[in-house]
Amino acid sequence: MSTIQTLAERQAAAREARQRAPRSLNSAIGNVDRDPVQLLRENSAGRVEALVPLRYGRMSVSPFTFFRGSAILQAHDLSGTSNTGIAFPVCGDAHLMNFGGFATPERQLVFDLNDFDEVAYGPWEWDVKRLTASLAIAGEHMGIDRASVEDIVSTAVHEYRDRMHRYAECSTLELWHEIVSFERMLEAAATAEGRQLINRAMEKAATRTHESMLGKMAALHDGRWLIQDAPPALFHPSGPNSLLGKDKKWSDTDEWKGKLASAFDSYLQTLSSERRQLLAQFELQDIAFKVVGVGSVGTFCLVMLFVDSHGKPLFLQVKEARQSVISRYFEGDGPTHQGERVVTGQRLLQAASDSFLGWTIGPAGRQFYFRQLRDMKISAEVERMSNTILQGYARICGWALARAHAKASGKAVEIATYLGSGNRFAEALTQYAFAYAEQNQKDYDTFMRACRSGKLEARSDEDMAADFRV
Repeated sequence: MSTIQTLAERQAAAREARQRAPRSLNSAIGNVDRDPVQLLRENSAGRVEALVPLRYGRMSVSPFTFFRGSAILQAHDLSGTSNTGIAFPVCGDAHLMNFGGFATPERQLVFDLNDFDEVAYGPWEWDVKRLTASLAIAGEHMGIDRASVEDIVSTAVHEYRDRMHRYAECSTLELWHEIVSFERMLEAAATAEGRQLINRAMEKAATRTHESMLGKMAALHDGRWLIQDAPPALFHPSGPNSLLGKDKKWSDTDEWKGKLASAFDSYLQTLSSERRQLLAQFELQDIAFKVVGVGSVGTFCLVMLFVDSHGKPLFLQVKEARQSVISRYFEGDGPTHQGERVVTGQRLLQAASDSFLGWTIGPAGRQFYFRQLRDMKISAEVERMSNTILQGYARICGWALARAHAKASGKAVEIATYLGSGNRFAEALTQYAFAYAEQNQKDYDTFMRACRSGKLEARSDEDMAADFRV
C-alpha cells in the first residue's frame, strides 16, 4: 500500500514546483519554430483522403475554427515550455467549445468537459493554456475590445484558482462526487441575462433526445429504420454516396460486416454486465459514416441506430481513437489501446460519464471507442454571446476545468499551493493567451496561403455537398 503524504509535504512539493517553473514563466508560448502546414499534414495522415479537404475547409472559416482543428500545433509549442512536473491524465483539448451540457445516467443535466479525443498524461497547465488561448482567439474574432477580452481570460483563470483552493479543502470522496449541475450554475449566475440563457439551455437540452433525432436522421422503410444519407457529413460506407474511396473494401463486404459484428462483441466485453443486458434489449437497424467536428474530420466515425421492442431508438457513435497530440510531445503512462485511453480519461475527468462508454478494435486494426451520439447534449453558441455572457461562460469553464483536474489528479492541494492567492498566474496566463492568439493568427495566415496556392486543398461542406446533387 502506498504512503499518503501529509498536507505539509504536499504544499512543500508545490513550492518546489514554483522553483522549477516560476508562475511568471507561464506567459511563454514555447517553441514556435516549426512549419504549421507540415505538422497539419502529419496529423492528417491515415485519415479518409476524400475528407481531408473538408477538414481544412472547416478550419479555414476563421482563426478560431483553425485553432479548434490544430491542437497539434499548441501541443508542439507547449513542449518547449517549463512545467510544474504535476502531471496526470488531462483533457488535452480544453478549448471553450469542448465544454457543454449533457445528462448523467440519473438524468441530471450537468456542465463539464465533453471531448476527450486528446486526453493523455500531461501537465495540467496545458489544459488551462488551451482554454485561455481559445477565449482570447474567440474574443478577438468576435470583435470584442482588448480590455474586455483581458477581463474574460482573467475571469476564467481566477475562477480556476478559486475553485481549486476550495477543492484543496475537500476530502477525496467529496471531490469524486462533486458535480457542476445547471441548478448550481443558475445559483452562481451573476446576471439576469445569464440566468435566462441557462434556463433556455436547459429547455433546449430536454428536446435533444434519441427520439427527437430519429425523425431527423432516419426514415422507416418496410418496418426497418434506415439512416438517410446527407453527404458529405453523413453517408453509408457501402452506398453510392460513400467517400471512403480506397477504403471502400473496409466497409463494403460481408467479411467486413462479420468483422464489425466481432468488434461490437469485443466492445460489449468492456461494459459492465448490466449494461450488456441493457443493450441486449435493442436490435440494430442501420449503420452510417458520420463526419463530426473540426479536428476529427477524416477520422473514422460510425453511427449505429438501434431500436427496442417499443420502436424507441438508441444512437451509438463509434469513433476512431488515434494517438493523442499530447502524448506525442509529453511522455507518460496510459493504456496502449487508444479507445481505452479515451474512455479511461473521460471517466476520470468527468463528474458523470456516458453509460455506454467502451472500446474495441475494428476492421483494418483501427481502434475505436463507443458513446451515445446524443443524450441531452448541448454546446454553447459562442459567437452569439455578448461580452457579459462570454465572461460568465469563461467563469463556468474555469470552474468545470478545476473540478475535472481536482478529481482526476488528487492533487488539488499541490495545484492550489502553486497558484497561490494572488494574481501572478492569471497575469501570466493573460499574457500567454494574447501572445498565442497572435501566433495562431500567423499560423492561420500561413495555412490560408497554403490553401490558396493549392499546397493544401480546402473544401466547404456546401461545396462537397454539391458534388452529390443531381
